[in-house]
Amino acid sequence: MFIQTETTPNPQTLKFLPGREVLGEGVREYRSAGEAASSPLASRLFDVNGVSGVLLGTDFVAVTKDEIDWQHLKPAVLGAIMEHYLTGEAAIADEASEDDEGEFYDAADEEVVGMIKDLIEERVRPAVAQDGGDITFKGFKEGIVYLTMRGACSGCPSSTATLRHGIQNLLRHYVPEVEEVRSA
Repeated sequence: MFIQTETTPNPQTLKFLPGREVLGEGVREYRSAGEAASSPLASRLFDVNGVSGVLLGTDFVAVTKDEIDWQHLKPAVLGAIMEHYLTGEAAIADEASEDDEGEFYDAADEEVVGMIKDLIEERVRPAVAQDGGDITFKGFKEGIVYLTMRGACSGCPSSTATLRHGIQNLLRHYVPEVEEVRSA
């Protein structure tokens, strides 16, 4: 098995591409070993000393590290991913989706929220996934769109610029009701 790696804009996160499906659809983020209990793959990765976060995507695994250098950590992460695929286990034991949890917006804004979600799904999420991250809609209130950035995007030095300049400008262009974009 050959696993490719790619850097991300966040120097603390590397993107691992196993050349196989990781999740059928969607993404799952784990920020601790306790959160990863439902995922055999994420649990294996948290067993590696120095791993502080795992994001599972459709065809990639983004791993965030603490202060350990990548040259020491990368071989162990590659080994854990290979081990997982040799077992034949699914990446996640329970397939419950977390994407729609905790959304907030006024029912009168449902059409606007639908346009915002479509733009995020079709234009923003694929670009963010290329960098080993994910972005999800959390809410819309008084012209402000609230988004959650995960994986490589969470804590990335350029995430604020991505939200403010890239995503905000895109949404304001197509949805005049959007005045601002903030991290949730």
